[in-house]
Amino acid sequence: MSPSISYFTLAALFLTFCSSIEAQQTSKIPRIGYLIGVSPSSYSSRTEAFRKGLRELGYIEGKNIIIEWRYGDGILDHLPSLAAELVRLKINIIVTAASGPIGIAKKATDTIPIVMAFDNDPVSNGFVASLARPGGNITGLSILGPDISGKQLDLLKEIVPKLSRVAVLGTSTNPSNAPSLKQVELAAQGFGMRLQYLDILGTKDIETAFRAAEQGRAQSILLLGGPFFGSQRKQIADFAIKNRLPVIYPFPEFVEAGGLLCYSANIADLFRRAATYVDKILKGAKPADLPVEQPTKFELVINLKTAKQIGLIIPPNVLARADRVIK
Repeated sequence: MSPSISYFTLAALFLTFCSSIEAQQTSKIPRIGYLIGVSPSSYSSRTEAFRKGLRELGYIEGKNIIIEWRYGDGILDHLPSLAAELVRLKINIIVTAASGPIGIAKKATDTIPIVMAFDNDPVSNGFVASLARPGGNITGLSILGPDISGKQLDLLKEIVPKLSRVAVLGTSTNPSNAPSLKQVELAAQGFGMRLQYLDILGTKDIETAFRAAEQGRAQSILLLGGPFFGSQRKQIADFAIKNRLPVIYPFPEFVEAGGLLCYSANIADLFRRAATYVDKILKGAKPADLPVEQPTKFELVINLKTAKQIGLIIPPNVLARADRVIK
């Protein structure tokens, strides 16, 4: 064998060895699947909050953690194939949020740990055995659905004189719709309010629903959460202004798009806290043993420009409690 052939042979063997070592190191980097029902731009603050939570714990994307981003773009039917794809990739953890995506992830795997950034009632939805002892492969954070619904209706009472009729807009095909509606109904009973439920399954139903609310003499509207509404929040806010109807929304992004007000758990904070579950599981903790946590931060956001457009005066005592006022 000539010296030149020997040199190139050794060089090739060295490069192969280095590539093998690099591949082994890469395979050891944990891979997280991020499965969300909306589009990347719909709730970008939540994604950034999750990234921030990881950074605070020392995880740098692409360096010591890999994230596989999967989005349903507001269509839940897109998620089963995306969840199956994440399972095939043999990721370490799936991070998701809301009843629909969580349920789809649960159907896709009963072995890969699943971290909920939020769910309105994970016990009733069958995701965990109890908040203290989840008992399966799912854990994470829960929002206080009934308490939030009661506070939302209370706020509407404060800003709408003699409020007695409220229209509730939801999407019956969304798995979280039924439990959310039940929570609103329970809260409404305490206030002696009459509810008018209006189902929105597509874009064309939005105008129809507002027309039906007006015909039903609704004095205000409460919007339930759901992937579809997130992608249509500007259109919904515009219809509310056109019909001069006060609407309380599930998340601040709706108020930023022109909606009147929202009261909710601070969802961005929940996504940031979801990173702590990822960290604990990667360090050996089992989801079954990690208690589901409740929100610690809530936010009231009010859009004064919208209030003026619909001819509504927000009482000073309500404004004083707002975490953020958009003018």
